[in-house]
Amino acid sequence: MDSFPKSESVDIMLLLEGTFPYVRGGVSNWVNQIIIAFPEYRFGALFIGSARNDYGGLKYDLPPNLVHVECHYLHDELAMPAIGSMTGNHGVFETVRRIHDWFLNPDPSTLDSALKTPDFYLDSDNGANFDQFLYSKKSWELICDLYQERCNDPSFVDYFWTVRNMHTPIWMLASIAKQLIPARVYHTVSTGYAGFLGALLHYSSGRPLILSEHGIYTKERRIDIFSSDWIQDNRNALQKDPTEVSYYRDLWIRFFETIGRFCYGAADNIVSLYEEAREREIGDGAPRERTMVVPNGINIAQFATLRERRPDTPPVLTLLGRVVPIKDIKTFIRALRLVANSLPEVQGWIIGPEDEDPEYAAECRALAESLQIASNLSFMGFRNPMEIFPDTGVMILSSVSEGLPLAILEAFAAGIPVVATDVGACRQLIMGHGQEDEAIGPAGGVVSINNPHDLARETLRLLEDPARWKRASQAAITRVERFYTEQQMFDRYRQLYQQGID
Repeated sequence: MDSFPKSESVDIMLLLEGTFPYVRGGVSNWVNQIIIAFPEYRFGALFIGSARNDYGGLKYDLPPNLVHVECHYLHDELAMPAIGSMTGNHGVFETVRRIHDWFLNPDPSTLDSALKTPDFYLDSDNGANFDQFLYSKKSWELICDLYQERCNDPSFVDYFWTVRNMHTPIWMLASIAKQLIPARVYHTVSTGYAGFLGALLHYSSGRPLILSEHGIYTKERRIDIFSSDWIQDNRNALQKDPTEVSYYRDLWIRFFETIGRFCYGAADNIVSLYEEAREREIGDGAPRERTMVVPNGINIAQFATLRERRPDTPPVLTLLGRVVPIKDIKTFIRALRLVANSLPEVQGWIIGPEDEDPEYAAECRALAESLQIASNLSFMGFRNPMEIFPDTGVMILSSVSEGLPLAILEAFAAGIPVVATDVGACRQLIMGHGQEDEAIGPAGGVVSINNPHDLARETLRLLEDPARWKRASQAAITRVERFYTEQQMFDRYRQLYQQGID
């Protein structure tokens, strides 16, 4: 158990799902960056994880103005009440029935006001507390009715337990919201469970809620759900249409989309990293008038000193990211094999932890062996970018989903061109967005996802053409210095915090 600072109140409470301080990565780095940038504010951080054993020790030193930290684990902490017979509140479960109608046509402005407060989920007399959800006759009748009306999967047992598992964390989040110390502003860095908690806190306290989406949560959960092997699909194998999503996958997707809209409806300010993400949020239910774009920014001076330490176009390809499927490390390895066919001396460095998905990491190592590229590839674990950038010729990003990656901005500041998949803001960063930005020129290349041949081709265009590499390097430096400084980002967030606290 880690020992954390505690306080009776904070200025800004950060709501963090699966990120800082237990997971390294772009979002966690951003959270750390934001806390340090505003020493005048007293921050709190509430970490939401799946199970305690999924996380190791702290990955960050806690800044001195982070005065309150608490952690909750959705699959560890919820105590199951004793089994007992009960009827359940009729009126309350009629409200719950309307929630499921709302799932089909969600509009935050029409959501029953009772559902917006923690008490609805905790009060046995006037709400649907956890006991009633688990054991009451009314809850059983509602689940049976919904199964008959809407489920196209033949297994009632799977439907029953899917509904149980899907909704159970809601009661835990309500309990957290009820007991959490007061804050003047709540700031969630995703929708999902953290966003749902933020909405409850906003509605129950009346204090402002800021939402910053680094990646579109529902899109990333959709990727996870499609690749999950624990979600049932009981359709007859001979009748399955491979283009159709199984009922339970679709149900999980709609659940996360719905709680996402709940967060959008509560947030006073909805911050996107780039314009395309803002439009996606609006399409998912975010009120347009509350949305804005605030790109990530970095301390450019910190990396600028590295520009003169590099030899011209060194044949090292660096992928900076966790070894997990969403980063598509396997495509990077396959592309490295193709680059090595032309440049046998090339080296590929994977800079990121392997402990988040050890099975996938083992598959990546096995793939490198099978492609006979293991001697050109190094899994280096977590390293400070300042250590590896001087030897990096091209930064590679092969992800299937991203927001606006800090790793690209850091590489740009060090003068390193980037070849990335066309996800998130990567095209905007590499090719520019708008007339002034595009006039700077490309800072590397952009390719489609899961395409090792194109990834290798764009990389070789830079490594084999020193003049092209130098033009891309200069474009990278110019773009990041003009549009992506941390001071620009801090100024925007200072305005948001001041508005909320005043």
